[in-house]
Amino acid sequence: MLLALVAWLAAGRARAATVLIVPPVSPSAAAAETLSRLHGELLAVGLAVAVATRPEAGASGGTNPRAWLERLATERGLDAALEIIDGAPQPAVDVWIFSREPGREVVTNVVAQPGAGNAVERLAIRAVDVLRSILIESRLNGATPRGATPAETVVHAAPSSGPTARGRVGLALGAALLTSFADGTTAIAPLARVEWAAGSLLALQVEAAGLGSRPLLTSPTGSARLSQQYVLAGLCACAPAPRRLRPTFALSAGALHTSAQGYAELPASGHSVAQWSLLLQATLGARLSFLEHYELSLAVNAQLAQPYVAVYVGDSVATLGRPTFVVTLALGGWR
Repeated sequence: MLLALVAWLAAGRARAATVLIVPPVSPSAAAAETLSRLHGELLAVGLAVAVATRPEAGASGGTNPRAWLERLATERGLDAALEIIDGAPQPAVDVWIFSREPGREVVTNVVAQPGAGNAVERLAIRAVDVLRSILIESRLNGATPRGATPAETVVHAAPSSGPTARGRVGLALGAALLTSFADGTTAIAPLARVEWAAGSLLALQVEAAGLGSRPLLTSPTGSARLSQQYVLAGLCACAPAPRRLRPTFALSAGALHTSAQGYAELPASGHSVAQWSLLLQATLGARLSFLEHYELSLAVNAQLAQPYVAVYVGDSVATLGRPTFVVTLALGGWR
């Protein structure tokens, strides 16, 4: 399963377009912030990113913006470029889409909305959205969009009512350590997690664990082996972001299945029991991103079950879900 996960992520990375960011030679504070925002937005949507400063006037190709970018696109195999335009009251970004045929590039100018709050952030999001829409259109049509000649348009980064949908999917595999402080019952189980993020903060999350170790409860009159499986769905603040290390938290609800196989000393006999319970979980953790698409997550979870489970073996008793604490460690990534 881990090999399949790595292959799935590697395939997504291999298909990623390569985008060049071209900052000004001496960027203003707004241009520097735009560079940082663009870099983060491009990484968040799974694009490969490079940065290069345009040569000064007099250098090879430095006086012809189109010729310099065309040469760089050919040398580096670029799919697109985002050039930050500085010096105006509001920052702007030129979105270049390169074609296999010289002289058929597409350039779109995206400017910040005057007087809008978070203008630089909205400019970066809008520029990346324009870039992705043209790339998708180009690949669907099998040719450079906008016809046979370069197209130049101006797009204002208008205020938006919420995060732009990105539709990214995350997968993770790992292990869960379940323990109850009341009786010291501890189990380890494989864990799988699927997430879907429509923005840069919140994501829908489905998590399941089970088929792991089965702790043994013993007493002078017999013993019992416990088995636990659970599945949860909820909302988490865990969407991919440009920060390498970031905190996460989540709230989710689902079902807990607990079973016990009893063994008794003769002449008594053991029997099996099973119980389904409503399960609520609160999560606090952290995620470390690396190699653009991958991340390592560590989280501590508190689970409450209703009704909670009490297993009696003679005079000893084990309680689950009142509460149960779960520590999870998982490796995954986003596409």
